[in-house]
Amino acid sequence: MESFKKDNHYVPQTYLKHWMIDGKVLTYRLVVPHERCETWKALPPKSIAKLEHLYSYYSGSKDSDEIERWLDREFEVPASASIAKVVSERRLTSEDWNNLFRFAVAQSVRTPAGLHSFMKRQSETLEAVLTESMEGSVAKIDAAVTAGVKLEPAPVVDPFNKLPLKIQRVKNEHGQEGIQARVLNGRKLWIWRMEHILKSTIRRMPVHRWTILHAPEGVTWPTTDNPFTRLGVGANGEWSMEGGWGVRDTQLFMPLSPKHLLYARVGHRPPQRGTTLSLRDAAFIRMMILNGASRYVYATDTRDVEEYIPRTVSRELYVEEKKLWADWHERQSREEAEYPDPECA
Repeated sequence: MESFKKDNHYVPQTYLKHWMIDGKVLTYRLVVPHERCETWKALPPKSIAKLEHLYSYYSGSKDSDEIERWLDREFEVPASASIAKVVSERRLTSEDWNNLFRFAVAQSVRTPAGLHSFMKRQSETLEAVLTESMEGSVAKIDAAVTAGVKLEPAPVVDPFNKLPLKIQRVKNEHGQEGIQARVLNGRKLWIWRMEHILKSTIRRMPVHRWTILHAPEGVTWPTTDNPFTRLGVGANGEWSMEGGWGVRDTQLFMPLSPKHLLYARVGHRPPQRGTTLSLRDAAFIRMMILNGASRYVYATDTRDVEEYIPRTVSRELYVEEKKLWADWHERQSREEAEYPDPECA
């Protein structure tokens, strides 16, 4: 019987091994409790870019690690073989390019940075979206009843679509009945969205032409705990790290090794595979990779990294974040128990 996978690597070990030196990866932490903390630490891939129970969730009867296993099976394993071909400069098949694309999409949504961005966005918009959706559904039902039209039953929900949603009949202070919808904004909703993107949305995403760009002599690509970059131009003309997958001129890239960069530019024909960037262009890409880091940078060449992205010395912030993740699973599981999977309800 396989053991439960509680150590969830949001940046796969098979990916990080390409930055290893003597079996370890040089790691730079962006938030430290005091100045005396070592700036760079050499750590084995198995001990970095991981959190306990990041993808575990409480189904209503037990903890589930299906997401960790699914990400490994469907995205990490296929991509690891294709990345190895990139690094050894072997010919890539259409299947390899698809593996790399799927891996990039997965990395764009599965990291703690993606989680924090998602939860912040939901806290700002979820109530309005729910209200609009419920009002639209009620209006549709009322119209059908008035017209004497029989509505078709909703399709059977995919077993992975475990949306943490509650719909209840309620009465207001005047005794009028209504319907109230509540969604749990937390780990389970994030996992639901991740699965929706990686099982459904990914099939409808714009098809871009990808290439592999090389770092010039004397330059290497670092990577981070948030390694995929969507670099767009905001309305004010400034660079945005939230560029759209289908928005022209958005640059999509992710380092695959210290010398190889997966790259596409929306609406443009890519440079030929193996093109070596100029020092100026490479410095820009390198800076943007670093700007995308949330809490960690991994590199083989540490030059200039601390200048590009200085670390924050704050015991309060360090302790606060450590406690947040220490309490993460218990707190999320307690809330998820109120929103069991359909088969457990």
